[in-house]
Amino acid sequence: MYKKRAKNWLKHADFIFIDFICLQLSIVVAYVIRFGISNPYADYPYRNVLIVSELISLFIIVCFETLKGILKRGKYMEFVRTLYHVLLVELLTIGYLYLIHRADAYSRTVTIWSSILYFVFSYVLRLFWKSVLKKHGVGLVNQRSILLITVKDRATDCVKTFKANDYEKFHVAGLVILDDDKEGTTFDGISVVANRETLKQYVCSNWVDEVLINVPDDLEGVAAIKDGLYSMGVVIHRRLINVVSASSQHQFIENIGGYTVLTTSINCASPIELFLKRALDILGGLVGTILTGLLCLIMVPVIKTQSPGPVFFTQERVGKNGKRFKIYKFRTMYMDAEERKKELMAQNRVKDGMMFKIDFDPRIIGNKVLPDGTQKSGFMDLARRLSLDEFPQFLNVLKGDMSLVGTRPPTVDEYEKYQLHHHARLATKPGITGMWQVSGRSNITDFEEVVRLDTQYIQDWTFGLDIRILFRTIAVVLKREGSM
Repeated sequence: MYKKRAKNWLKHADFIFIDFICLQLSIVVAYVIRFGISNPYADYPYRNVLIVSELISLFIIVCFETLKGILKRGKYMEFVRTLYHVLLVELLTIGYLYLIHRADAYSRTVTIWSSILYFVFSYVLRLFWKSVLKKHGVGLVNQRSILLITVKDRATDCVKTFKANDYEKFHVAGLVILDDDKEGTTFDGISVVANRETLKQYVCSNWVDEVLINVPDDLEGVAAIKDGLYSMGVVIHRRLINVVSASSQHQFIENIGGYTVLTTSINCASPIELFLKRALDILGGLVGTILTGLLCLIMVPVIKTQSPGPVFFTQERVGKNGKRFKIYKFRTMYMDAEERKKELMAQNRVKDGMMFKIDFDPRIIGNKVLPDGTQKSGFMDLARRLSLDEFPQFLNVLKGDMSLVGTRPPTVDEYEKYQLHHHARLATKPGITGMWQVSGRSNITDFEEVVRLDTQYIQDWTFGLDIRILFRTIAVVLKREGSM
């Protein structure tokens, strides 16, 4: 019976349990240090924190993936990641106390001591448990023995690829070379334990739960080997097609139209991850729409007095996978801005004209070039630098055309200039903010760098990454870094 792989956080249930114990123990000990021998579970504010902090810790493990790659991390990296996890838990717990107006009822001494003890307990126990796993075989909770079956030319690459990915989840029984007798030799530290003739005997005599077959499609006798292993009850993994190995490729098996297929994608997300992202979009969209209404009290009079015309600017943009939609903004430019764009194209700082950015834009309401050549900026220029003009896009987020975090939606004329690899940045919904906005924004003048950052965002996407980008966006806007 084959047990499908657990989600990234579920497969570390042992470390989650350790974190649970460390967090509870740290708060209890800190409570005793502050108040003497007594029961914190009988004290409402502390009992409340003991429960909520565990939920916060689990939220951080799931969304920020703080346990990802824990078995591969050294002592220094474990120190950094444990400290990062503890700080997030403590900050969110403090925020929760302020939110429910109980911060004054919770001792700061307990907060400080529990943070220190939580870090010390977690770090020490994580190192201890990893040493136990390595001593007795990595993955005691869900250990499986796997046999790698390949050919001589692929052996080294097969072992290296396996080590770089799923190595820590398995006990590797050995390597089988089908096209040569290499028993007794090693490839990248893995011993060759059998050949084509001795394979079945080895499986019968040794612990083998699963086999991974990585051979050319035209190799003779593979079907007979698979049938023999299947009859022995061994789980068989067959490399379906010869594709280029790349960390950016996410592949999984599914059933489409009655066919069993290997699906390859730049990234994939679970239903719960998509639900969390959409829930965050709706929540952020509602808050942003309310703020947009308040901003209208300032923006509408300025726009109407300085440039008669509509308050809101709509423009057709290209969204996910080429879908067109209308984007909403406060109008910060004069009515003839699009016509004047052609005149200013020579000043464009973005290579190849794939986007349009200039140092001083006279099309912005209030911007003027005085007779002596001095450039004077108006209120709308400041509004653009603070991204106030983009607040109506929260309506696009509520509609589902955009997300809070994503890639910059190109204009139609920009989209028509795209080369094939540029389309990768349209594999997700466009966002109000994104990776390139918090990595320099208008200071980035190379469109290929924009594409690289957007593609990196899609490849590395997690719900936790969205949260981090949102916090970084707030910092960037407040500091006015790289804004236009």
